[in-house]
Formats: sequence, structure tokens, C-alpha cells
Amino acid sequence: MAETKREIERKYAADDSGLPDLTGVAGVAAVLDQGVAELDATYYDTPDLRLAAASITLRRRTGGSDAGWHLKLPVSPGVRDEIRAPLSGTLPPALAALVRSRVRDGEPVPVVRLRSARDVRHLVDADGALLAEVSLDTVRAERLSGGSGTAQWTEIEVELADGGDPAFLDRVDKRLRKAGVRPAKSPSKLARALAETDPGPLDAGAGAGSAGKESPGKESSGKEGPGGAGSGKGGGKKGSSGGHVTAGAYVLAYLREQRDAIVALDPAVRQEVPDAVHSMRVATRRTRSAFRSYAKVLDRAVTDPVGAELKWLAGELGVDRDREVLTAHLTAALDDLPATLVAGPVHDRLHSWARERHGGSRRHLIGVLDSRRYLNLLDALDALLADPPLRRAAAAKPAKVAAKAVRKDVRKLSVLVEEALWLPPGQERDVALHEARKRAKRTRYAAEAAEPALGAPARKLVKSVKSVQKVLGEHQDSVMARTTLGELAAVAHAAGESAFTYGVLYGREEHRAALSEAALPERWEKVRRTTAV
Repeated sequence: MAETKREIERKYAADDSGLPDLTGVAGVAAVLDQGVAELDATYYDTPDLRLAAASITLRRRTGGSDAGWHLKLPVSPGVRDEIRAPLSGTLPPALAALVRSRVRDGEPVPVVRLRSARDVRHLVDADGALLAEVSLDTVRAERLSGGSGTAQWTEIEVELADGGDPAFLDRVDKRLRKAGVRPAKSPSKLARALAETDPGPLDAGAGAGSAGKESPGKESSGKEGPGGAGSGKGGGKKGSSGGHVTAGAYVLAYLREQRDAIVALDPAVRQEVPDAVHSMRVATRRTRSAFRSYAKVLDRAVTDPVGAELKWLAGELGVDRDREVLTAHLTAALDDLPATLVAGPVHDRLHSWARERHGGSRRHLIGVLDSRRYLNLLDALDALLADPPLRRAAAAKPAKVAAKAVRKDVRKLSVLVEEALWLPPGQERDVALHEARKRAKRTRYAAEAAEPALGAPARKLVKSVKSVQKVLGEHQDSVMARTTLGELAAVAHAAGESAFTYGVLYGREEHRAALSEAALPERWEKVRRTTAV
């Protein structure tokens, strides 16, 4: 059984002077010597070091108090989630699953062996509670594959105690700096070992978990794009090649960001990290949106099949997410009712409905992420980015192409909204409003992708379209809630229970839909008044 621990630490370079005196750190009552532990860790990665390029470490370690398999996933600078599994001869399936989106069909192989003599100190407060663990590590590194050579160094590591205040590390940092100690240049022991046992740099193209290297001679390898060195209004800044950034490089940079997000969110989805499913679903939608909005840049004969698979993945991700949102809404609506309007075991039936569907959908989602179809999709995204099907408009300036794409999406959204508003209330209008909602999302994504190139006009459009999307989303949520309430009422009635409360909730949902429909014309008028990009 794997367990997860949030690791917050800082690393420092050390010399022969050893560990400075830390008794003067504010809040530290004592520094307790814990002796020296001998650690022996073998780090695993793909031959092209995809895990290391993404700041992920996978190791098997003996010695110390936490011998076993450790997978460390980056959260933010100095913060990682460490997933631990018991010591075994082979990689535990639970950890293998968490790196599958990057490893794909490959088998992680030993790349580095680190043997460390760890001299440990515990910093404790007046009550004896642990504040942080400080260690002086003498490290010997040996390259096992992908290079040769050895290295040796000494470093200081300060790890915050579980549940500790990160501000305490600032106080330790101040004391260490006063003693002449400086932060380590490498973010981890593995990074330093790889750098010092082989002079070749990590392949930047593998950083997202891509299965292959992207040629530095192609536009697809440029770092320019939304938020990057080559972005900017009008696309006038220069890229690494010395020329102006093209629409092709701009769009590919945006697509690369979405591909990276999908790959990076895979472990979080498997671990049921809050909002991970939603974020991964959004990345798939943004990718599909870019394929369609920028059809003048990328050949749809190539992107459409990939887009179809992304639609499939978004649908699979949405099964549990949509039900989770719907359950939360219905639970809140039920809790908001006066007790006099609640007849029968409505709470119990709603919670049972949610639990039954969550368990099945959860198993199904993990099956999707383990499937050959999903891995093929990731490979297809990598292949498309490595060898993009660029069209003639790819050579144009980003601002020109982005403006045309966004205007086209706004026109299509306008047609759908106007048609929906023209229809009388009822099922046909509900369907039309749902179609408008989907188009509003696509238009918003297109405008978001265009923000770095177009600036303020695109930001204003994003804001106004998001407002329309919100009211349309509330309407669709009401439609789905009414459908579910009807189903629950039928089951309750068949069981001999009162369906009264379901009817009350149904009526409230009808009122909610009416309010959304009434608010739409004003929201849509704001989009029309937004300065055209």
C-alpha cells in the first residue's frame, strides 16, 4: 500500500566545516543528534530521462527509517509529494501507474546509484516537538546507464516536520546564510548526479513526458508562445532562431502547454487530487479548441483524428466530474429546504445514488488511464508536436491569425445564441442553449490562447464570454438536475416513499433555469459591445 507525504525542504552546499550551530534559530530549544544513517538509493528513469526532465524522481532505497520505493512529484519550488511503497524487488504497480503517462510502454531502468552517509539532527521546540530535520549528507554518485563516471559532494538538507510552518525554514535559512552557507545550485541530488556524471544536458524536448525528442531545427521546438519569450502583442518579438515568431510557433507552443498539462495531471487524477479531473478535462478541451480555431495553421486532416480521441477522453473524464458537481448542487439545494418540506429519506437516497455511481465510475476512469487507447492518444499528441502539419498561414504573424480565428468563433457563437433566444421555452430551446454553451467554451478558449498576441481586447472578450458561458452553464446544470430528480422520484415512488420533496426541488430548478434564460440577453449584449479583436 502506497502512502503520500508532503515534503517541504531546502538544500544547501556544504564544505569541510560541517553543519553550523543551529541552536540560535528562533523557536529551537534543542538540537538532537540522531546519529549517522547509511543510505543506498538506485534511481530509475527512461533511457531518455523523461522523469528527470520533469523534475520527477523514482528510487529504490535501503537504509534509514523509510526504506522502500519512493516517487517524488513536484508541487512547487522546494515542495514535493513523496509517494512511498514497501521495499520490493520490482517497481510496485501503484507507483508504475503514476509514471505511466510519461514512461508509456517503456520500462524504467536504473540510471544512477547514490550512496550517502547522512548525519542527522532534529530541531525541536520547548515541548520536544519536531520542527525540522537537518542532515549533513556526504554523497557518492555512480552513473549506471546513459553515461559513465562518478561524483562526490557534501550538502545540507533541511526538511520541515509534517504539518510545520514553512516560515520556520526561513529562520533556519537566515542562520545558515549568516554562517556562510549558500543554497545548492541543483534542485535535487539526482539532478546534480546526472549533471556531474555526464556532461550532456537533459533533453529539453522530453520535459513534458513526450515519447520522442523534438528536433531543435523545427518550429515545434521553440519556447516562444503564450507567456513565453516570443509572445507579445503582434508577435513581434524574436525567438531563439533570430527571426520573428510565426503563428505556427505560437500555436504549437500553446498546444505543447496543454499536452504537458494532460501528462502532468495524470498522477493527480489517479490519486483523486481535488480539481485534477476538471483541470485535465479543460486541457483536452483547449487542445481540441485550438485544433479547430487554428485550422488555417494546422491541417485538420491530421488534427481531427487526434481531436476525436481527445473528445473521447474528455467524455470519460466528465462522467465522474459531472456527477460530482451535480451531487454537490443537489445536496446543497436539499440542505437549503425547510425541514417541513423534506418528506422521506431523501438525503439517504441521494447519497446512496452518488456513492454507487462514484465507485463504478472511479474504477472505469482508472481503466481508461491504463488503456492502450489513452497511451496511443498521448503518443499521437507527441508525434503531432514533433512533426506538425503546418499550413501556409503558419508563417504569418500570430496577432493576425489569432484575431481572425477569434472573430470566426464569435460569429458562430452569435448565430447559436440568437437562435436559442428566438425559440420558445422547452426542450428544443434547452438543447439549443446547451449547444451555445459548448460554443461559448470554445470561443473563450480561443480568446484565452490569443491573449498574449492580442492583449487587452482578447482579455475583455474572455471576460464577457465567460459571463455568458456561466449563465448557460447554470441553465444546463438545471436541465441535468431536473432529469436526475425525475429519476430519483420514480425510484422513491416505486419503493413506497413520498416523491413530494423531489417535486419541490424540481420546481426550484425550473425557476433557476428561467432566471438563467432571463439573464442571457443582457450578458450576450456585453459580448456584442466588446471591442472586436
